[in-house]
Amino acid sequence: MINEGKTREQQIYNVTFIGFIVNMFLSVGKFLAGFFGNSGAMIADAIHSISDFITDVIVLIFVKISAKPKDDDHDYGHGKYETLATVIIGILLALVGIGIFITSLGKIINIMQGKPTAPPEIIALAAAFISIIIKEILYQYTRSVGKKVDASVVVANAWHHRSDAFSSIGTLIGIGGAYFLGESFVILDPIAAIIISLFIGKVAYDLFIPGIQELLERSLPQDVENEILSIICKDQLVSCPHNLKTRKIGANIAIEVHIRIPSETTVGEAHEKTVNIEQDLREKYGEKTQVIIHVEPLKDI
Repeated sequence: MINEGKTREQQIYNVTFIGFIVNMFLSVGKFLAGFFGNSGAMIADAIHSISDFITDVIVLIFVKISAKPKDDDHDYGHGKYETLATVIIGILLALVGIGIFITSLGKIINIMQGKPTAPPEIIALAAAFISIIIKEILYQYTRSVGKKVDASVVVANAWHHRSDAFSSIGTLIGIGGAYFLGESFVILDPIAAIIISLFIGKVAYDLFIPGIQELLERSLPQDVENEILSIICKDQLVSCPHNLKTRKIGANIAIEVHIRIPSETTVGEAHEKTVNIEQDLREKYGEKTQVIIHVEPLKDI
């Protein structure tokens, strides 16, 4: 259960630390199972688990930075550090996928050339099965926390957990085929691993591209901007919103817009209207939504 009383940063740290501990034990267990179970696939799977260590460390470091309040050098806060961490995780996932693909292709070539490959032991098969269960549970838990606190970096880390489970599925199929069907089916291991590497690459793409777009200041989707404009125009005396600029800053968004109000409106009344608009936008998109409104007099037609 996710504790409602915990801050966003505390929840991110807790789920990441749990993943860190689980990955540590899984990596050691997989290495031992691969070594004593004569399974190169399981050792490779252990190396994949180690990559989760790296992402956990990245999350712990960058989320700590992104949680810092605004300062003289960061007028919009430090939210982009969280986005940067998501991009880095996407890159790491891509590198893991490419590594698995190249390694597995080499194994297939060796097997087709008739090079002898010893079958694995039952301990490696059991380790793959246990890894799938644990990593899927960890994925579901981490993703639920990431969605709840709206932290893309945590969701990205959850997908890294699932990619490890995918890798273990390929390992399970390969080890199972080699163990139960004999050396003639050892090739199942690298074939399955190549398929899994493609899935990992797709996940890496889905994380990397949105993160890069955010770092490059891409505007919010058109439907969101239309929704923002409709909120601004709730007051009938507010008209002609223009020069709308939007962007994401980590888990939060920033909105800049120009509005027009009747020229006879007093400064106090104009200020009250902008405050009401800001409150409506923050109610819709979160208290940390950054809003800048420039007021102009309504032009006579």
